[in-house]
Amino acid sequence: MTQDKAFSILKTGANVFLTGEPGSGKTHSINRYVEYLREHDIEPAITASTGIAATHIGGMTIHSWSGIGIQKVLSEEDLDKMGTNERLTKRVSRSKVLIIDEISMLDALTLSAVDASCRTLRRNQDPFGGLQVVFVGDFFQLPPVTRAGDRPSQFAFMSSAWEEARPIVCYLSEQHRQDDEEFISFLSSVRSGDIDEGAHLALSARKIEPKGAEAHTHTRLYSHNVDVDKVNSQKLGVLSTDLREFVMESIGPERFILGLKKGCLSPEKLHLKIGARVMFTKNSFDQGFVNGTLGEIESFSDSGSPIVRTKRGSRIVVEKAEWSITDGSRTLAKIIQIPLRLAWAITVHKSQGMTLDSAVIDLSGAFEYGQGYVALSRVRAFSGLFLLGYNQRALEVHPDILLADGGFKEASFGAEEAFGKLSLAEQEKMESNFIVACGGKIEKGRPKKKKEIKKKIAGQSTYDETLILWKEGKSVAEIASVRSVTERTIVSHLEELFMRKAIDKNELAKIISDSATKNLALILKILNDLGVDKLSPVFEKLDKKYSYEDLRLIRLLYT
Repeated sequence: MTQDKAFSILKTGANVFLTGEPGSGKTHSINRYVEYLREHDIEPAITASTGIAATHIGGMTIHSWSGIGIQKVLSEEDLDKMGTNERLTKRVSRSKVLIIDEISMLDALTLSAVDASCRTLRRNQDPFGGLQVVFVGDFFQLPPVTRAGDRPSQFAFMSSAWEEARPIVCYLSEQHRQDDEEFISFLSSVRSGDIDEGAHLALSARKIEPKGAEAHTHTRLYSHNVDVDKVNSQKLGVLSTDLREFVMESIGPERFILGLKKGCLSPEKLHLKIGARVMFTKNSFDQGFVNGTLGEIESFSDSGSPIVRTKRGSRIVVEKAEWSITDGSRTLAKIIQIPLRLAWAITVHKSQGMTLDSAVIDLSGAFEYGQGYVALSRVRAFSGLFLLGYNQRALEVHPDILLADGGFKEASFGAEEAFGKLSLAEQEKMESNFIVACGGKIEKGRPKKKKEIKKKIAGQSTYDETLILWKEGKSVAEIASVRSVTERTIVSHLEELFMRKAIDKNELAKIISDSATKNLALILKILNDLGVDKLSPVFEKLDKKYSYEDLRLIRLLYT
């Protein structure tokens, strides 16, 4: 199926499983759909199965978004408690579209727990509470992680939640990463489990170490962290240039910050030297780099920013970037760091989703299905592959996936044929019906009201307007009156402005009530005892003496 056909199916509001080989355009298709939704004033819930994947797409983990945490099975009591979480209930109930990336790493039980959470919090017993759900990923890649002592996990598509959601399979067939026909054929043989002598010979021919001046420029992929850390430390230590340290900044509650740090590929303390081999850890198409772009530290600017010369010759001054957890338009927490990491070596796990021009890969320690396939499919061609070794497991794919893949392809062909029979008028009617059902706007270029035109000309967002009035010394009540909104809305604006560093901690602390300020130690103790995730129990424990706004601000500023 082409990306355009998948896009047209997504726009109808149908539940979708978007899959395809590495490089087939899954991420591009989802980004295109997200942009389309936002053009029509619909904000999708963007989530992923792991912290790393969530960081890549600028979203939350599905565990955090749905409120299930580490639980895989939810009791009635669990669901009742989740219903008392004001923030969680609002987040899930107001969503219209739920995107879950890297679905291969989410097990069946967890997906069913997400389904139960959505049904409960949205008070809707349709699958996932009536949301459009979009599962994104490739089950040939890394499977769900099984915790020690647990039974082997089942794949998400084996869950009752998946079955009831009945997602339309969109199996993308275009290839945008690999451009070597022989290499594409080899990867297909791994994917089909049909690895003959010719495939082994082709792979064995790449069991060579890179030589010459270019030898140090190739990223090395290993199965284990210990090998990665060893190589990067040794390579950095050899350089005789001065060491520069960049320390990560963070804003927001510690619980959210820990999740962001875990998912961020840039380290908390980034050590760089001129000559260091680096990799970008974030996408910035405007600046000319994506997650996985390789380069070398050429120098440092007068302000201290690293200057990277990419492998393709571009010279980029690398400024600090942000990774954040958002809830609709609100930022819950953010971390700030230079979007780089040392890249003489990385783990196969962290390479998932990257595109590399070349890599030195050691698969002699491969230990799980899909690990070798993920590593090998990072590069574009056989010429960019330098293989140190591989074991039998490295080329194995999970037998359950081999059986399921044929069914996915067949379902995709059927969906393409069925939607191909729709007339343009029928397609457009389905699209407009879905936009209306989501509360969106049909016309992207609808005429602006006078107030909207004025705001656009002035270049001001709703937060900018609140900030201007705040800087004029107006109180929350005065700003709310001028802007004809509630005081609660203005407080949420100020929280967001704090996260953007437009106002500082002391300024924001001034709007906490005197009684809450006097009893700050007690409130913090209760927050720590009961946890910062749910404010309703804290509100009740404190005998409803302090407003939710006070509690939210204290949680934001002091936990």
